[in-house]
Amino acid sequence: MAAAPNGKAADQRSEFLRVYDRLKADLLQDPAFDFTEDSKNWVDRMLDYNVPGGKLNRGLSVIDSYQLLKGGKELTPEEYFDASVLGWCIEWLQAYFLVLDDIMDESHTRRGQPCWFRRPKVGMIAVNDGIVLRNHIPRMLNKQFKGRPYYADLLDLFNEVEFQTTQGQMLDLITTLDKENNLNKYSLPVYRRIVTYKTAFYSFYLPVACALLLMGESLDKHLDVKNILIEMGVYFQVQDDYLDCYGDPKVIGKIGTDIEDYKCSWLVVKALERANEHQKKILYENYGNTDSEKVAKVKALYNELGLQNVFLEYERESYAKLILSIEAQPSKAMQEVLKSFLGKIYKRQK
Repeated sequence: MAAAPNGKAADQRSEFLRVYDRLKADLLQDPAFDFTEDSKNWVDRMLDYNVPGGKLNRGLSVIDSYQLLKGGKELTPEEYFDASVLGWCIEWLQAYFLVLDDIMDESHTRRGQPCWFRRPKVGMIAVNDGIVLRNHIPRMLNKQFKGRPYYADLLDLFNEVEFQTTQGQMLDLITTLDKENNLNKYSLPVYRRIVTYKTAFYSFYLPVACALLLMGESLDKHLDVKNILIEMGVYFQVQDDYLDCYGDPKVIGKIGTDIEDYKCSWLVVKALERANEHQKKILYENYGNTDSEKVAKVKALYNELGLQNVFLEYERESYAKLILSIEAQPSKAMQEVLKSFLGKIYKRQK
């Protein structure tokens, strides 16, 4: 396995995908299960459809972070493969979450194509496919890292982050249960709690924590780094909520449904903060409805309240605060890691 080149992002992605092919081949020959031809073909197709199709930022960030923590030195083939396996474990975790999340949200598209459960002959088999994806993670960790001093820490890390993410998903789902004029329970603290657990831990903290464990570091010594990454994750989710309404579906790869789904999104929280009683009445009467005219009324109200400018101001302030926190870090290498993360998401369009 050649070390990842230091050239273009496309080269890095291509090298990373070669590791995916190797991991997939190993999983399709797992001695713990006697595969039939049909089951092997199903898992092969399911993995290709759900795992490698995204931006791969979470997985690639493990490699980038590990290299930066090592002072920017080129990774050995063995170091690169270790980081890549952990990166793909995060991408597998992401795929597991998305397959099941799309079912729960009754979504139609993901990454510019139909959701897996909407594919012909898939349907609710996708529930088990999500569980299969989740169970592949400890298989990969065991094969690559069993016997390493940090193996148990890796297992604990993935288990804890999965738990936190599923609790965040639960908060998100139960907050949307009562759709009858109960928007008054939506507030910034409620929103922050949901997105911290649902998004920030697995999307931002997990890649860096994996790199730190590869370095032999104790995660307990980097709680301040964890807090910065959590704040970055909240900022990322606010962006996501904004793009759900204002992004181009052709660019972001999905059709936004936060309004229809009665989501506790950053936009509706900010609308409630700024709306007068008449405007709140419009929200109560139209938010959480699939009728296109009612959705349009909510979007028109967002425009009336100037939420695009509110978001731009939030983005500017968040970036400034994050930069100050990052530059207060004593480790220059860690500063580079955190700035790399921030650089990937600042003013993103998808």
